[in-house]
Amino acid sequence: MLVRLLSSSHALRTSARLAQGSLQLVTSSALRRGLATSLLGKDYPRDDWTNVTPAITSKLPLRLHTLPDHPLSTLRSLIEQHFADFSHLSSVSPLVTPATNFDELGFAPDHPGRAPTDSYYVNRGLMLRTHTSAHEVEVFRAGHDRWLLTADVYRRDEIDGSHYPVFHQVEGARVWDAGLNGMREVAEDNEARRAALAAENIIIEDVPHVAPTNPAQSTHDPAHAALVAENLKLSLNGMILKLFGHAAGATKAEPLRVRWIEAYFPFTSPSFEVEVFFRGKWLEILGSGVVQQLTLDNAGVPHKIGWAFGLGLERIAMILFSIPDIRLFWSQDPRFLRQFAQGQLTSFQPYSRYPACTKDVSFWVPQGASLHDNDFCDVVRDVAGDMVEDVKKTGRTSLCFRVNYRSMDRCIIVKRGGLVLHSQVVSRLKEQFAVEIR
Repeated sequence: MLVRLLSSSHALRTSARLAQGSLQLVTSSALRRGLATSLLGKDYPRDDWTNVTPAITSKLPLRLHTLPDHPLSTLRSLIEQHFADFSHLSSVSPLVTPATNFDELGFAPDHPGRAPTDSYYVNRGLMLRTHTSAHEVEVFRAGHDRWLLTADVYRRDEIDGSHYPVFHQVEGARVWDAGLNGMREVAEDNEARRAALAAENIIIEDVPHVAPTNPAQSTHDPAHAALVAENLKLSLNGMILKLFGHAAGATKAEPLRVRWIEAYFPFTSPSFEVEVFFRGKWLEILGSGVVQQLTLDNAGVPHKIGWAFGLGLERIAMILFSIPDIRLFWSQDPRFLRQFAQGQLTSFQPYSRYPACTKDVSFWVPQGASLHDNDFCDVVRDVAGDMVEDVKKTGRTSLCFRVNYRSMDRCIIVKRGGLVLHSQVVSRLKEQFAVEIR
């Protein structure tokens, strides 16, 4: 019911926004003329910021985190089981405004994430969310004091085994009244969680808080902020134990090791990252912190204080399920899909033995123009899709000289196959400098 209510209220607000300015829905004739983009059954106008491609739009309806037996669905369910008394939301539209995605969360106007080279824009007024935090304000505004939101997010990125332009995040948050009654509730919850963790096979390293570099917000009582930060850590330590304790085979002789590290995020302060020692190395798991008061003010709940965290499902699933390449999550091959069952952490067994086929491409960029690496990667994705394992710059230096041959007193004769003099220059270059001619 909570999911349906939130989805319904979100749809109403989205419809209101889409009725304004550049977000207004357009006619099918505009779509045929290439002036509009069709997303989730609706058409939106294109403009000079439009950079969303067919390879990306085809992913919008798939929602891997909701597919039964899929590793991402299993991981989502395990997290939801730990936060059983939270609202569980997983059906929110990926279309948001830049104001929702950035401004309401306190992102600086010059933050690099706003650039079209980093994010996918339907047009100047509409984009694909780059993080689940884009929905924090609306969920708090809807009256949810404790919630998990799982969704697909979109970022223009490089192509390799651990990066994909579409991935999935879980955002979790909990808030209390900022007065004494609310803080008493936090303290009691902390005591219960602390006692429960003391009985588990887990060692927690918590770097002492350094206020000058990671301060409590000026609008918060420092003691209240410390209580909320402790509740955040205790809650997430329990979740990490649920996810990694069994997989790591934690025992009294070799307990699960977790450590907290101070960090910076634009929408929390103080902020923390969490690492877990798993299969011989420390792995970064998630980011978290005390919610910026600006976010709660924008949501119409200025009297609240609380925490939030966000994690990438693929990153953790690749670890827990031993999945070596992020493209596999999108595979429809039964040799992949039948290896997994809902609720079970099964190690992936590789089945592909096909060799790689490597090709280089070099080109001129038009004078006065620029080509971002992500522009190139999007072209590759749109043409070749998941057939591409990675795209890398060769790291080699490329030089190009244009030689203009013109004799002052005789005609230059170009024989079959090209200009003999130029062929001789090329041969000498290869012989003298060991260069590779492109």
